[in-house]
Amino acid sequence: MEQRKITVGEHGYVALKDWMGDDLSPVNDAKVSFDKESSELGERERRLLTYLAEHQHTSPFRHSVLKFEVYAPLMVARQWWKHVIGSEHGEGYDRMTAWNESSRRYITEEPTFLIPGVGEWRSIPENRKQGSGDNVDPSVGAKYTEALRAHVQESLRLYEQAMKDQICPEQARLFLPAYGLYVRWVWTGSLQAVAHFLKLRLDQGAQKEIRDYAEAVEELTREKFPVALEALLRF
Repeated sequence: MEQRKITVGEHGYVALKDWMGDDLSPVNDAKVSFDKESSELGERERRLLTYLAEHQHTSPFRHSVLKFEVYAPLMVARQWWKHVIGSEHGEGYDRMTAWNESSRRYITEEPTFLIPGVGEWRSIPENRKQGSGDNVDPSVGAKYTEALRAHVQESLRLYEQAMKDQICPEQARLFLPAYGLYVRWVWTGSLQAVAHFLKLRLDQGAQKEIRDYAEAVEELTREKFPVALEALLRF
């Protein structure tokens, strides 16, 4: 199966590795209660999807599944991970999620880091409940882009030296700056779980870095479940 991949930023990406179902799947999963089934997605089926989402009859949306591979900075991964933990608690939440992440205990692929460009550094917002405000002046941004790049280079030097001196990878990785380090993982969730993630992470109040990834997830999901996703995001 050919993977559809969307590039995010300079190094990141979201790829749809696999999926199960289409827009007709939640319809027929709901109709099983009456021993009925539709063979095509007509106006009646579209109305049913809207009704199910509007009235929070969400179980039919949990049988359809999407599996993504994501390559993103660790700070994005840890925000994303909250959706796996949060989905395990509370009535009406989806329990069909899974997460597997690459580990530098076992692999030594080339470390890649997020280093914002001179015009990408953001200010502290007036409303501290939001994560960031407007971009700072590029002259200020240039100072911190260079400082971060130098910090990463020195950390890489120490990491590589430790490996050369036979320090085990699981300890040598302590020299790598954590939050900007790119990691790779596979995330599987039901259509409901993906829609819940998108509702929160497409919001303008979400951190820009994860919002960029959410836009890629939305695009890939809409290609497979355009009507169902629209209904879930609306209600």
